[in-house]
Amino acid sequence: MLGGPLVERLAREIRLTALGEDFLTRSRSILSEVRELEDLVRSAPGPLAGRLRLGVIPTVAPYLLPQIMKAMTTEMPALELQPKENITRSLIADLANSTLDAAIVALPISEPTLQEVALFKEEFLLLRPLSEDGKPVPSPDVLRKRGLLLLAEGHCFRDQALSFCKMGADEPRYLMEGSSLSTLVQMVGAGMGLTLIPEIAVPLETKSAPVAVARFPEPRPSRTIGIVWRRTNPLAAKLEDFGRIIKSVLTS
Repeated sequence: MLGGPLVERLAREIRLTALGEDFLTRSRSILSEVRELEDLVRSAPGPLAGRLRLGVIPTVAPYLLPQIMKAMTTEMPALELQPKENITRSLIADLANSTLDAAIVALPISEPTLQEVALFKEEFLLLRPLSEDGKPVPSPDVLRKRGLLLLAEGHCFRDQALSFCKMGADEPRYLMEGSSLSTLVQMVGAGMGLTLIPEIAVPLETKSAPVAVARFPEPRPSRTIGIVWRRTNPLAAKLEDFGRIIKSVLTS
């Protein structure tokens, strides 16, 4: 029916044929167009309703998503929020292929096909063992020499922490890589080292470990968190309303 096989079966793998590659590319294009038609229908006047596929980076998701979900039950009761947690690079790829409607990430993204709207700005705080509470806050130079506990490669927060400490990505002055902030906090509580943590994560993460939190002197490290979506998305106006609701949740 298709004029030839789509896959080639080898000893230990299955590989797409040239026809299979063409079929896959065309299928993805058709699915993207179908999603755009769905968005067009949902762009009719009225509050945002139906499914909204929202990506969120891991250093924001556990701390902001519960607030968003709760607020939307009141502000947009017809909205079916489908969150997806992933690193920035993957979320941007999902936006590009229309498998996400919007994503909450650290700005700027500097991608011309995406619209960016800032939601809030937050500081990076120093997390250290409770035994160091009250001691002078080390400078970036001192932190670089002592080493840090960091998130694994791919997390934008890791890159921001390295930038603040003026450490190159290939400079081996970190003591451990973790897959989550929770892991790093527990290691700090066990006396394994120091780490940086975004302010939004402090109330939840510091409950379960004996750690001390300190602010850096000026200029303090910080980041801006925002929501992004494709400029061609028919839901753009409603996504702006969605962003305003998130802002109101944070300010309240």
